[in-house]
Amino acid sequence: MSQTPDEDRVDSRTNLLPEEQEAGSDDPHAQAEQILRESDERTDAPEDTGEESTQTSTPAERGES
Repeated sequence: MSQTPDEDRVDSRTNLLPEEQEAGSDDPHAQAEQILRESDERTDAPEDTGEESTQTSTPAERGES
């Protein structure tokens, strides 16, 4: 599941958000790849990643258990 995201998506995401610009990035391309890879993993298998997140509810909290 750790495939490299589509290059067009990476190029689009390489444009840093304002808060990312403020913090800086040594390698915006690698950062974009990692962000998109993690996003794809959460999208493809939310049941596997939801419990790890501190920003989302757990499957049990969503009534999915």
